[in-house]
Amino acid sequence: MCKQPKHEQTKTDWLESLRHEARMLVHELDVTPGVRRLFEGRIRQDDYVYYLIQTYQYVRWSEGFFTGSGERTKREGGDPVLADLLFQKAREEKGHEQWLLKDLKALGWTQERVERAPICPAVRAYVEWNRFTTQSGVPTAFLGTAYVLEYLSVNRAPGSVDRLVAESGIPNIDKAVLFLRGHGAADGDHVADLESELRKVTSAEEQAALLLSARTTRTLFPKFFREP
Repeated sequence: MCKQPKHEQTKTDWLESLRHEARMLVHELDVTPGVRRLFEGRIRQDDYVYYLIQTYQYVRWSEGFFTGSGERTKREGGDPVLADLLFQKAREEKGHEQWLLKDLKALGWTQERVERAPICPAVRAYVEWNRFTTQSGVPTAFLGTAYVLEYLSVNRAPGSVDRLVAESGIPNIDKAVLFLRGHGAADGDHVADLESELRKVTSAEEQAALLLSARTTRTLFPKFFREP
């Protein structure tokens, strides 16, 4: 039997580990009661508002993290393909925080009120972790975070939108699903495109950094939701 070259095995193994983190995030959210109620369209309005506020508080940083990571990758002589990918992801994220503000406005929350709302510890940790990797860590690490979150979106957002509108009973809910609807529609292609580009990552340091960021996100994300 012809053996696979060692460098090809490494490439396959690390990507499979990244997919594993994404699959585990979906599984862990499926068995978290507060999150499951969102997926099933049974979430209460105050819990949905809490989720939207916490999501706003981390999504607002995404474009800047991608841009900053791309600039550092380019400045430090990293892979120009990955630098361009980071800039592309920044363009894709542009304005997504506005979807969340519009969703919240439909539920009676002004931007000023949203800004004054408490930020949960898990979201604070997520933001500061990704700020660290952007400014001081391996600059391409944020792509690991992007991968698991986009995988989650494509696997759960479309169904969640349909169930929320049909079953939640939340007033104006059909006007408060812009973020979920937008991500569910776009992230299918994004996941495939991102995985295609990540196949080209051969640096063991970068592979480890992407996996660590993916795992950190998987650990923190279930805590973005209100406990039952």
